[in-house]
This record gives sequence, structure tokens and C-alpha cells, in this order.
Amino acid sequence: MTVHFIGAGPGAPDLLTLRGRDRIAASPVCLYAGSLIPEAILAHCPPGARIVNTAPMDLDAILAEIVDAHAAGHDVARLHSGDLSVWSAMGEQLRRLRALGIPFTVTPGVPAFAAAAAALEAELTLPELGQSLVLTRTPGRASRMPPRESLTNFAATGATLAIHLSIHNLATVVADLLPTYGADCPVAVVWRASWPDERIVRATLATVEAAIAGSMERTALILVGPVLAAEQFGESSLYATGYDRRFRPQSATSRFAGSAE
Repeated sequence: MTVHFIGAGPGAPDLLTLRGRDRIAASPVCLYAGSLIPEAILAHCPPGARIVNTAPMDLDAILAEIVDAHAAGHDVARLHSGDLSVWSAMGEQLRRLRALGIPFTVTPGVPAFAAAAAALEAELTLPELGQSLVLTRTPGRASRMPPRESLTNFAATGATLAIHLSIHNLATVVADLLPTYGADCPVAVVWRASWPDERIVRATLATVEAAIAGSMERTALILVGPVLAAEQFGESSLYATGYDRRFRPQSATSRFAGSAE
């Protein structure tokens, strides 16, 4: 018996990985975060599967389901939205499974920031303009932020920011970022990225509060940084004519000559 933790993607059912689909199809038990997982993904469950919405359950109740499945020898598909590496609460579940000696696997999923960038048709790291992406959030009832992980500290880097779980704190986000990024810095808010009712608002730090005007809650990602509206930026050397690289040596004397085979 194995518990398969599966990143179910940002919302669109066809953004589930093939590995995730196959592990769902092979698991007689499916535990899913019903507040964020589309029901269409549950269609991959095998006939007769036990399907449990964990949204109203606490950690003890979820673990009890897993322990029961373990006793019966049934694999479990444990579905979380997006990718499991950030804000999934997977870590605390894995800690308990290790203590219980219950085996598990982890299957990554498409993260929300990637789906939002795709919706914006944007690359979040542009040459000479922004080469770092910070995934962060603001404090919430479920999780406080370590003191050094403040928006003002991250803003000092000038990196592109992907601010999760913070649309309810939009005024604080703007106030923290304005002094460093400036009023004209581009902002994009993507609500329910990849879902049929996806919404996109493009604005600046000076105008985003009025543009949103309380019209979005939960499941909205705030992206901030010059790359969001840039037209003038350098081109990558990777594809530049004359750039000497392993798969495109520029001369017979190149140190890469003969290494591309």
C-alpha cells in the first residue's frame, strides 16, 4: 500500500500530469481538497473507488482515512491543487506518515504561478530586466510569516514577485511595495488561473486597488514587476548568432567541437 501525493494542477483538468492521472486511476481510495480540485479530475478514479472530500476535515481525520486504507492494503491518491512543493500542507502529512511507517510517493503538478504566467502570455524572467522570481505570500490566519520574509525585504531585490494567498491583503501589498517598485510598476492579478471563469486584471501599483475594487477573493495570484509590461529588453545569448555552445559550436577550434554528438 502506498499513499500517492499528487499535484493536481491549477484548475484545468487537462493540466494534470500523465503520472498523476495514472496514479489516480490505480488507487482504490482518493482523498482530494474539494475546495480547489475540479470534479472532472475525479473521473480518473477507478470504478467503486472511495472518494473523500477533505475540505471539511482536520489532519487527524485525514490521517485516519489513510490508516484505514493502509490496513486494507489500498493505495491512496491524495490530491492537492497546484504543485505540492509550496503551501500544500503536505509536509505535516509526510511527517506523520514517516512516523507511522506508511510509504508514500510525491508527483509534482503545474503550479498556479505558471498557469497565471501562461494566461498573461508572459515570461517572468527577461534578460537584463529580471532574472529572479520570488514566490511568497502575506501573513494569514493559518500561517504566519517568518520576520525576515517580508514584502519589503523581497522588494529590495527588484525581482518579479508572485504573491499568493494575499488578495485580501492587497492594500498592504501595495503599501509595502510602492516605495521600492514605484507607482508605475506593472501589476497583474489572475483569478482562478486556467479555470473556465478565469479573470485577469492588469494595472499598476498605483491603480490596482481601484481596478480590483473587492471583486476577487481567494485563489487570486498577484504578480508584480517590470517584466510584466516590458517591450524593451535584451535577447538571450543562448540563441544569438555567434554564441559558442555545446550544441552549436561556432568553429572547428571551439572547445565544444565534436561534443554535440
